[in-house]
Amino acid sequence: MGIIIWLVVGGIVGWLASIIMRTDAQQGIILNVVVGIVGAVIAGFVTGANINNGITVMSFLYSLLGAVVLLAIVNLVRRGSVR
Repeated sequence: MGIIIWLVVGGIVGWLASIIMRTDAQQGIILNVVVGIVGAVIAGFVTGANINNGITVMSFLYSLLGAVVLLAIVNLVRRGSVR
C-alpha cells in the first residue's frame, strides 16, 4: 500500500512543482511522478518529514518544496550545459 501512496502523492507533487517552475509542457506524467518522489526523498532527508508515517499538510508541503528545488537544480544544469 505504501508504494501506491508514494506514486499518487509523487504524481501530484511533481505536477504541482512543474506548474510552479513552468516546465509542465516539457515533461510527461512519468517524469512528474519521478520528480515528486525524488523531491519527497530530498525533503525527507533535509527536514525529517516521512510520508510513510501519514500524509500531512506539512509533509506534502515539504515534498513540494523538495520537488521545486530539484526542478530548479535541473533547470540550472540544463541552461549551463546548453550555453
